[in-house]
Amino acid sequence: MLQPDSPKKLPVPRGRSGCPINMTMELLGDRWSLIVLRDMMFGAHTHFRELLAGSREGIASNILAARLAKLVDAGLLTRHDDPSHRQKIAYRLTEPAIQLVPVLAQLGAWGAAWLDTEPELTVRAELLAAGGPPLWERFMAELRATHLHGAPSPDDGVLAELTAAYLAARGT
Repeated sequence: MLQPDSPKKLPVPRGRSGCPINMTMELLGDRWSLIVLRDMMFGAHTHFRELLAGSREGIASNILAARLAKLVDAGLLTRHDDPSHRQKIAYRLTEPAIQLVPVLAQLGAWGAAWLDTEPELTVRAELLAAGGPPLWERFMAELRATHLHGAPSPDDGVLAELTAAYLAARGT
């Protein structure tokens, strides 16, 4: 499936076993890590306050700080000084985090099919499932441009389409 551009692995200690599923679950299987990555990908949140206020699940500030530190240490996020404010930090996705898009798309599709979800929160999962790998690739390219190269998010990109569908389903 997806292969990293280089053989370099993430700086994560071996878990209880060297099983790739176990190690992935030890890294991402806590209550909040995937939610933080989701909010960065689909909500375009890159600052601590945005992530804190933008989480419908109500993450506590100390937990958010711990998860951001964990994801930075694991190589899934990078920290950048924000030129607009001396004390503000921007977080950006790395390539390994961007390559989680198909995983999140599949988790969303599974949840939409099997769980009693809210329509406005399900519409993005349905669009990602319907668009399949070609849409995921477009979205990952868009995330690379914005997170790895600092380009602004395009007004006509995948994120804009997903956001418009969410707002329409919400009635706003």
